[in-house]
Amino acid sequence: MKKIKSEKKLCLICMEEHEVDTVEVINDEIYKGEEVSFNATYEYCSDGDEYLETEEMIKANSLAMKDSYRNKVGMLTSGEIIDIRVKYVVSQKDFSEILDWGGATITRYENNQVQDRAHDDVLRKIDSDPKWFLEMLKRAEERISEKAFHKYHHEASEQFKKKRNQYLVDSIKAIYADYEDESETGRVELNLNKVIEMINYLAAMVSSLHKVKLMKMLWYSDMLHYKRNSKAISGLAYSALPKGAVPEGYDQIVLLNGVSFDTVWYGENIAYKFKPTPGFEIKELTQHEIKTLDEIILKLGHLNTDQIVEKMHDEEAYKCTNSNCIIPFSFAEKLTID
Repeated sequence: MKKIKSEKKLCLICMEEHEVDTVEVINDEIYKGEEVSFNATYEYCSDGDEYLETEEMIKANSLAMKDSYRNKVGMLTSGEIIDIRVKYVVSQKDFSEILDWGGATITRYENNQVQDRAHDDVLRKIDSDPKWFLEMLKRAEERISEKAFHKYHHEASEQFKKKRNQYLVDSIKAIYADYEDESETGRVELNLNKVIEMINYLAAMVSSLHKVKLMKMLWYSDMLHYKRNSKAISGLAYSALPKGAVPEGYDQIVLLNGVSFDTVWYGENIAYKFKPTPGFEIKELTQHEIKTLDEIILKLGHLNTDQIVEKMHDEEAYKCTNSNCIIPFSFAEKLTID
């Protein structure tokens, strides 16, 4: 028994006025066939050595028991359900409406009722996937007020922005799950942190670094490092496209947190000009890998886009690889850069 506080008042156990303790004890009970332990709160009369539950304590102890059960069977507790709702700044009633569960369902789950497994799965999905919550919200637009809809949509959009980088990482990793042949990725696993550092380092050292030139410099860096060390730097796989080598997942890679670029218009065409991200630091690239990047910058950094594309087209690796196919690192020995 742990004493929480004492207060002099009328004791409803012995009906005498004295110091009444509020205490916490560990209770063991059976709920839905499971034995659960939880902290329960009572008033304690030392004169009669008896416990009393107020109405408020009965509700709190019942919820503590059910949360203990939920923990034991791997379901969200009432507090975790509240946290999900608060994250999206949604009222209990509107949250139920958005989920199409009926107006009082969330209130019951937060206060006195254990959710079923299907509803628990939905709540977990919403917690981890703001994009899915936005879709649910859109379907419920006519069932909630316009003001509430816009507020919830704003908050969910902010959550989605925070999650966007993880979505990108997951989609890139899904692409690379198909590349099990080490000759396609240079005998190293994909390391997106190194990819981001390579892009920032090149952007800091090379002026006017646009998309096509960046892609070629990444390929040359990985190929040269492989030629000298029998392994690449990044773990990227490169496809042979009309203007040369382009890493698989490029569209997602350039949107990762830590990659920065300006959009520049050239007549009616738009281009991406990469720049170092403010606060950028080298943390994972080794000095040996940086030395390789420095050599590529020295030998290719001064070339314009057309010149580096022309050089790429003269490489045996490119000429001997079918269009849109992965360029094998086995061609590194024939790289024109020593």
